[in-house]
Amino acid sequence: MKAMIFAAGLGTRLQPLTNDKPKALVQVNGKTLLETAINKIIHAGINEIIINVHHFAQQVTDFVNENDKFGIDIHFSDESEELLDTGGGLKKASWFLKGGEPFLVYNVDILSDIDLRHLINHHKKNEALVTLAVRKRQTSRYLLFDRGFALCGWQNAKTGEKKIPVAKPDLKPFAFSGIHIIEPAIFDLMTESGRFSIIDVYLKLAKEHRILGYDHSRTRWLDLGRVENLKEAEKL
Repeated sequence: MKAMIFAAGLGTRLQPLTNDKPKALVQVNGKTLLETAINKIIHAGINEIIINVHHFAQQVTDFVNENDKFGIDIHFSDESEELLDTGGGLKKASWFLKGGEPFLVYNVDILSDIDLRHLINHHKKNEALVTLAVRKRQTSRYLLFDRGFALCGWQNAKTGEKKIPVAKPDLKPFAFSGIHIIEPAIFDLMTESGRFSIIDVYLKLAKEHRILGYDHSRTRWLDLGRVENLKEAEKL
């Protein structure tokens, strides 16, 4: 099985820490966010990873190479010329991710004790095209799921904006955790190009494909893209 780490973001919420380094190399207790993510993925039994890079891209590649690629097979998807967002970034890395097995996508700026092996098994058991790790937490944007945990829509809690491609009663809001398991068949279904959001792709495909949620509200999770959360992460 393979994995992709989204690490190309500008890290604007972490300034001034990211004024001279990429978000992926910000440290918590002496360990970079990227190393923590890589170790989490290795612990799940995955030893082939691709990392997208943009902001201070060379620093990321140098860091990985200086650490002997952490003993596994690591590649890079260079977005230095244009930041492609989650959908475009994923599509650019399709040459590496295509194959017969599902793959994991993991945001570099999250910290969680979610059991990735259980998430992967849950995905395979339910024969989904995509499985999204979600939880009950306060946020501005929510994914909306039906009683069977199928994705039906999206809403912005601040503006009231909604996108509900699959209209069903009693939709439940959950916050996306930045972790997903995806079948490589999704690349044949993507008609978008350039810069685009993978969430928009999921909403489009939800009408005819199984895009499922996986509730891990009982586990710990932190958004390390915010300066105020770094100190809490150090305690954990």
